[in-house]
Amino acid sequence: MKLIIATIKPFKLEDVREALTSVGISGMMVTEIKGFGSQSGHTEIYRGAEYAVNFVPKIKLEIVVPATMADQIVETITKTAKTGKIGDGKIFVLDVEQALRVRTGETNEEAL
Repeated sequence: MKLIIATIKPFKLEDVREALTSVGISGMMVTEIKGFGSQSGHTEIYRGAEYAVNFVPKIKLEIVVPATMADQIVETITKTAKTGKIGDGKIFVLDVEQALRVRTGETNEEAL
């Protein structure tokens, strides 16, 4: 099993969710986060005062999938979340040793 962690732009969340649903993903965890990378934040004006926004709003997706699906899921997220502009996000793929569905006791791929 693989854990896919993706950071995307907030306005791309619904498009990515629909694309993942269409390839068979039935669940994911979504977290609103802030961060910076190449963008390094930006400045904004609020009530006439300029201030720096050092952290940019992002969405973090966490999805556990069978190892055989990982490449397809990464490709789907990449294709759907891409705008071609700086700040499109990152995707990380990690190994998962064990999964357990608390309600039923199912383990590993059956728990997904």
